[in-house]
Amino acid sequence: MGLLTIIRKVKRKEKEMRIFMVGLDNAGKTTIVKRINGEDTSKISPTLGFNIKTMQYNSFRLNIWDIGGQKTLRSYWRNYYEQTDGMVWVVDCSDSRRLDDCRHELHGLLKEEKLMGASLLILANKQDIKGAIQPEELAKILQLEVMDSSRHWKIVACSAVTGEGLLTGFDWLVSDIASRIYMLD
Repeated sequence: MGLLTIIRKVKRKEKEMRIFMVGLDNAGKTTIVKRINGEDTSKISPTLGFNIKTMQYNSFRLNIWDIGGQKTLRSYWRNYYEQTDGMVWVVDCSDSRRLDDCRHELHGLLKEEKLMGASLLILANKQDIKGAIQPEELAKILQLEVMDSSRHWKIVACSAVTGEGLLTGFDWLVSDIASRIYMLD
């Protein structure tokens, strides 16, 4: 048995998923990744470039690509689309001034051919802040009704600070991806 054969068998058993986590700067992406991985969230600085976090989630190995959301970095997002199984779009629901920009960037991503089959989880973050936009209103603002009907998506209210809603969102994402990718197991 050759090395390549052994690697293929191990890969099949590991059940890996590649998750692309993106959104505008200051949406809470890195805090979310750290929170679901049980890490300290007291000191977070803006992501300049990307962070990769690999973690076990249920029986799956998640490779989460946390990509910086600053305007100067957005043109580089396309470098990370390859082999994406799921996309997490994080929205700062306490900053209504940037929602038009948020909608524009999301719709740009949804047109990308390499992301066509990826499940989409929209995390309506910062629900712990008074006046945060609720998921139903966010869905209207982001014009999610015009999305391709074949795309699997869900919007979940959450708080990266308290952790509320994060497991609900990731449970849906992982199970949706698994139902498509590992359905023959």
